[in-house]
Amino acid sequence: MKESHSTNSTRKVNVAVVGLGFMGVTHLRAYQEVESARVVAVCDAVRLPVNGILQGVAGNIKKSDDIDLGPQVKVFRKLEEVLADPQVELVDLCTPTPLHPAQAIAALKAGKHVFCEKPIARTSASAREILEAEAAAAGFLMPAMCMRFWPGWSWLKQAVEDGRYGKVLTARFRRISEMPGWSKQGTYTTGSDLGGALFDLHIHDTDFVHFLFGRPGRVFSTGVTDAAGSINHVVTQYVYRGGPAVCAEGGWLLTKGFNMGYTIHCEHATLDFDLARGADAMQVIEEGKSPRFVTYDGPDGYGEEVRYVVECAKTGKRPSIVTAHDGLTALEICEAEEQSLKTGTVVPL
Repeated sequence: MKESHSTNSTRKVNVAVVGLGFMGVTHLRAYQEVESARVVAVCDAVRLPVNGILQGVAGNIKKSDDIDLGPQVKVFRKLEEVLADPQVELVDLCTPTPLHPAQAIAALKAGKHVFCEKPIARTSASAREILEAEAAAAGFLMPAMCMRFWPGWSWLKQAVEDGRYGKVLTARFRRISEMPGWSKQGTYTTGSDLGGALFDLHIHDTDFVHFLFGRPGRVFSTGVTDAAGSINHVVTQYVYRGGPAVCAEGGWLLTKGFNMGYTIHCEHATLDFDLARGADAMQVIEEGKSPRFVTYDGPDGYGEEVRYVVECAKTGKRPSIVTAHDGLTALEICEAEEQSLKTGTVVPL
């Protein structure tokens, strides 16, 4: 038994990353920091490594550096080639949203575990098809809801659960960005079929609101929609019977840069995160005490979620911090927000 445990503890999970844009490069870099992960393949129809080097790409946070994958990594242009490779255990989908349902279902049917960028689909109906495939599969699907793992956000989840500052009275989340590089190139600005900033950016806070407080009873949203039907900015109130008062603002109308944060008023303290403060981003202001800053060591949310999904694949234990059903719920809430924004009405869930 001792020898078996040792072998399991040193085993590496073989990973294939599909889609080599900003998030694909981000995930690849995170896998390189996880001792129990081994990237054995990459796949993209256009962007491929040259002599083992994959060029960096710009996103809505910053341009990533080039990444050295090494000569041993297999290079594919088609997902079918990845799924036919018996060496691959975990398929990481960093492809455009419309491709997720068919790709995730194919990977699950091929016996692979799936780590899928958010949203897992554009519609909740398509997401339900993925969940049906997962229910019949040997592997699992985990949505890449990185804020559940992000320093400051994971801390907030613990603080709310253990009630160390008393009951939450109000919660405000904000996530604003300049238009991402891929959107400027047209990938995410072709109309309402892709959902714009609501489904690409704001969904992080929608998911985290659900993570903290459960499914809201109703939502009311206002925002900005461009001529093509893309929702570029949204402000939503999430209505919970008996409180707390919860709202979130998200969009990509910022002239330049990126910022995210939250302000949580509890019975005995205010918890405030502002990315613009850098190392002092997380501030706790308690009654009768001087404000203090909470600092964190270790990887960011991308690194933590990658480490977690690799451990789940290694042990065969289905993810519990974020599940495929959580990916569906986030879509259902975002769809209600979309309906509210377009109709000007309160939408029940």
